[in-house]
Amino acid sequence: MSTTHDAPTAAASGANATERFKSDKTSGVSATPSERVDLLVREVLEAVHATIRKHKVTYDEYNALKSWLIGVGEDGEWPLFLDVWVEHVVEEVATEHREGNKGTIEGPYYVPGAPQRGARGAVPMRNGEPGTPLVWSGRVTSTDGSALGQASIELWHADAHGLYSQFAPGIPEWNLRATFSTDTDGTFEITTVRPAPYQIPTDGACGKLIAAAGWHAWRPAHLHVKVSAPGHEQLTAQLYFPGDEHNDDDIASAVKPELVLAPKPAGDGRGETVSYDFVLAPVRN
Repeated sequence: MSTTHDAPTAAASGANATERFKSDKTSGVSATPSERVDLLVREVLEAVHATIRKHKVTYDEYNALKSWLIGVGEDGEWPLFLDVWVEHVVEEVATEHREGNKGTIEGPYYVPGAPQRGARGAVPMRNGEPGTPLVWSGRVTSTDGSALGQASIELWHADAHGLYSQFAPGIPEWNLRATFSTDTDGTFEITTVRPAPYQIPTDGACGKLIAAAGWHAWRPAHLHVKVSAPGHEQLTAQLYFPGDEHNDDDIASAVKPELVLAPKPAGDGRGETVSYDFVLAPVRN
């Protein structure tokens, strides 16, 4: 299998993320009542107007904003921009009622339909996949402590170069993407490799914003998961690694203390092991 590690361009990654969003996420948009649209749009615009008045925004600054917004669209980076700088607040509001595990943002690189690997198995990997081997074991339960057998755990993450399959060239389609289902006692065991920290694409409009504002573009290393079971709310989360220098200043503001793993050296000296469980909240009536 291919082991090419060409860096993805912002335009290519943005186009992939935009097309994926359009195919997977827009089914409920048309159902939003006009009263709700009116309320939200008016308040967003009022906040923009207040910022302009407060900081005496000039026409040069306004035109720079228009040019940048056009660039975001041309680069297909609206999913990236919104997921990096806005989604963490939407997630906070949407899950504030929830018991059980904390979640966090999905991000722009989720792809449904990853290969099934049962309750114990390895994610698809290239021969000699770079990165520290990682074996993750855990259990999925409901908030009352009962085991959730046949719960689904979708896992995806970047490789040791910080690249995602289907969003970067030269990587097999389902590399480091898989779906697992728990045993009757709710347990699972996943074999993968430890991902690397990475910078979000910086050659497009989002990168121009980062440079202009004097920010950094780094995300700490993380595993993405979606955990679901019948009668329970789906949990979307990212799991992080201790000691990463960007856990405290993640560009996406998505790190929570409850989501930081505690890996240990494997008993056979080959990589690491980690234990992390999930508690899902029943769907509210």
